[in-house]
Amino acid sequence: QVQLVESGGGLVQAGGSLRLSCAASGRGFRAYGMGWFRQAPGKEREFVATISGSGAITYYADSVKGRFTISRDNAKNMVYLQMNSLKPEDTAVYLCAAGPSYGSTPDRFHYWGQGTQVTVSS
Repeated sequence: QVQLVESGGGLVQAGGSLRLSCAASGRGFRAYGMGWFRQAPGKEREFVATISGSGAITYYADSVKGRFTISRDNAKNMVYLQMNSLKPEDTAVYLCAAGPSYGSTPDRFHYWGQGTQVTVSS
């Protein structure tokens, strides 16, 4: 069992930056692939980024590639999403997820946090 708690969301102007954090509790954190997804009102959950258990493999949605960076600190049971050059279309609730492997679809992840709101003003 893994519990996930996101933090770091907020209101930022277009072009600004935010760093999201996801704190994981439970055993065996380094064995889990981790992902960040986002969901805007009236839209489906959308893949943002994923990272392997060791951190050696990362993969991004085309819409955020070059602007967002996913990382993890297995000693601290933490996953991060550094978001730069933010755009109004990045506005959404951002959710952290854990699963047996990294991936880009929600069904690959078994555990989810409650999410943190990110709002980008134009």
